[in-house]
Amino acid sequence: MPSRRWSQRVTERSDALDLDAGVFTRTDPRSIARSLKRSAERSRRRKADPFRSAMSMLTFYINRAGKSLSAAQRRRLEAAKDELRALYRRPPRPRPARRSGHKKKHAGR
Repeated sequence: MPSRRWSQRVTERSDALDLDAGVFTRTDPRSIARSLKRSAERSRRRKADPFRSAMSMLTFYINRAGKSLSAAQRRRLEAAKDELRALYRRPPRPRPARRSGHKKKHAGR
């Protein structure tokens, strides 16, 4: 019978990266990003380039945690994505437009 926690198994035993223990629970986004970068660059089993492997593992963790991730931890991990982009000299992600408190009026409706 397959394990019900396949995502935990991926995080713990991934062939792509050997992660430092507790990397996603650190409080400093730059520390998280540096650790992921180091792990991705040391790995010889990854299929993608180091940046994509590191970003994929971070995104995977955020998505896996879902609603159980606190707002503060989610912000920290999203900031770690920005730090990872900076470490690899990639352009920053575009910021979504801020929503105002009112609805837009639609013409003709």
